[in-house]
Amino acid sequence: MRLVERAGLAALRLADPERAHGIALAALNAGLGPRGGPVTSPRLATRLAGLALPNPVGIAAGFDKNATAVRPILAAGPGFLEVGAVTPRPQPGNPRPRLFRLAQDRAAINRFGFNNDGMEAIGRRLAAARGAGVVGVNLGANKDTADKAEDYAAVLGQLYPHADFFTVNVSSPNTERLRDLQGRAALDRLLGRVTAEWTALGRTKPLFLKIAPDLSETELADIAELAEAHALSGIVATNTTLVREGLASPHRAEAGGLSGAPLRNRAQAVMLSLRRLTGGRLPLIGVGGIASAEDAYARIRAGASAVQLYTAMVYDGISLPGRIALGLDALLARDGFASVAEAVGADQ
Repeated sequence: MRLVERAGLAALRLADPERAHGIALAALNAGLGPRGGPVTSPRLATRLAGLALPNPVGIAAGFDKNATAVRPILAAGPGFLEVGAVTPRPQPGNPRPRLFRLAQDRAAINRFGFNNDGMEAIGRRLAAARGAGVVGVNLGANKDTADKAEDYAAVLGQLYPHADFFTVNVSSPNTERLRDLQGRAALDRLLGRVTAEWTALGRTKPLFLKIAPDLSETELADIAELAEAHALSGIVATNTTLVREGLASPHRAEAGGLSGAPLRNRAQAVMLSLRRLTGGRLPLIGVGGIASAEDAYARIRAGASAVQLYTAMVYDGISLPGRIALGLDALLARDGFASVAEAVGADQ
């Protein structure tokens, strides 16, 4: 299977990146991916804000934006999947080309702009996929909506019956002025509106906040304080970065968010800061530059209860989350940890 996957990846790299991604999802739906189900063991099984995960290695939002391949993705080995970002109304996103491979840097730049089929279509697909595994929804806002908070609340309410957790995404760099919502006053207002909807729904499912990596220590402290004040379930750190340091690829100057290996150290530093700021009171999900079991283990030891990946699969395939989970199990055993939970924050 691994030889077939490598051959498929080599063929996909000959195509336009966005078209290649669509082909990859179609291949999964055709049954061409791994089908053994989530990798698990007594060490890997973990709880995240009340969610029972077979393993802590998930797939980040953006890989299956429109929830078109939920079942085959979860059958390929990850412990959970986050779909979206989802907005109330369908929107096309930014003009193409808007996705660029930076192969020399093991990275990617995207400026999609929350392209998606809208909450009604995605809700129908999620309803059809219930029972496939742990599925979350990344909440977004339409580009032309003045009151972004109302959009987040609307998607939360519409999709609440069909998913297991939700993430407020205020950190994409590809929707104009969206990152402005991470400022203390704006974020306080937004979380007030979204958590009011969450309370009306019973707060029975976790609600996370996804933040950018390009924040100062003071901004991180404000976000941590607000997350606790609004009793959020945790923080997802981090989204893509606008920083362009040390890149070698020809596409390095493209506008958009950078993901992949160059983000690893920055995302790791944010995780260490958040763990220190929250004192372990809030579960944290680590994203950004995770491409190996060692990367996942380092993020967990820095404070993450679970991790997510996306860009590394562009280079290593859909079997990567399962392979990382297996490697993580071995690393936990090597260091004498009986569970993921025991290792969380071990380096603090």
